[in-house]
Amino acid sequence: MRGWYIFLFLLSASVAADVQQYRVEQPYEISLRQPWALVALPDDSFVVTEKHGALVWLQDDKKAIRQQVALPDLYSEGQGGFLDIALTQDFALSNKVMLTYTRGTADNNQLVIASAKLSNGQLSDITQILAVTPTKDTPVHFGGRLAVLDDGTWLVSTGDGFDYREQAQKLTSQLGKILHFREDGSAVQAPPFSNAPFIYSLGHRNTQGLVTVNGKVIAHEHGPAGGDEINVIKAGYNYGWPVVTLGDDYSGARISPFREYPGMTPPLHNWTPSVAPSGMIHYTASRFTQLTGQLLITTLKEKTLLSADISKAPPQVTPVFTRISQRLRDVNVSSDGAIMLLTDGAKATVLSVVPSSSDSP
Repeated sequence: MRGWYIFLFLLSASVAADVQQYRVEQPYEISLRQPWALVALPDDSFVVTEKHGALVWLQDDKKAIRQQVALPDLYSEGQGGFLDIALTQDFALSNKVMLTYTRGTADNNQLVIASAKLSNGQLSDITQILAVTPTKDTPVHFGGRLAVLDDGTWLVSTGDGFDYREQAQKLTSQLGKILHFREDGSAVQAPPFSNAPFIYSLGHRNTQGLVTVNGKVIAHEHGPAGGDEINVIKAGYNYGWPVVTLGDDYSGARISPFREYPGMTPPLHNWTPSVAPSGMIHYTASRFTQLTGQLLITTLKEKTLLSADISKAPPQVTPVFTRISQRLRDVNVSSDGAIMLLTDGAKATVLSVVPSSSDSP
């Protein structure tokens, strides 16, 4: 295995002065092109989505195989393209997954959700089950993160389309929302908004982190200049954008006069200035004992991995690997508890972070 090793220091989530040594390995000999999601499979291999429409299978023998996926009408400009993959609850038997991608043209595009089969690193039987409406003419703010709930129903985040931010507050639009649906793409029973049966929550800008933690739905989203957020998502709640934001416009102008507003839920945690949060997992392994039970969040602008202990009030958010300085797109974990980081960009890779030899079990 070809690898490079860098000794890093991990700040303890509870005592900042308590440090240990770790190393970073680059286990796969492949250059990834604009990847978006890093997904762990039950056999300890991984798949990576690339926005131009490829799926890369990273096998446990350190081999990597790329498949160009036939995604109907794929639109891969700007922030669009092949985005997320998530395994169904019966994946071990069915090989069924959900995926998100963007389709259309520069003048008419939208996020779509599809079901598919994933076997031996190959996607097949791709079937669209849901398309976000209305369509838009901007190449940014698609959201696109998936999460499955305990009852087998699904959530997906949608972006506000940037130029359409007012629609994040409208129940007649699915932009700037978290949507709730069944595995076949139909609406759930007893939705919080009877006149908008797919909408689970509203008032979001561009949510790219979405996980479940002990029955709670946790999301993070990009603010404008400042105002990145972590939120506890509850059915029927309004999270404020763009009526309420702790960030400002990129020009420096105020987007809204309100930092809080009646009936709108404030963030659990706010980052100002922005860190540009991207991926997120709930770390339940024990190899990094300081991080067990915490959220791990990759960042693009901050160029580091953050841990978030949401059991504390306010949440304690801490840089984890203090010497990493790369745009990080996503995070996952191997079966032995190693932290897997997906870097960002035209020549990206996957990094594996493990304890140094003196700390290894």
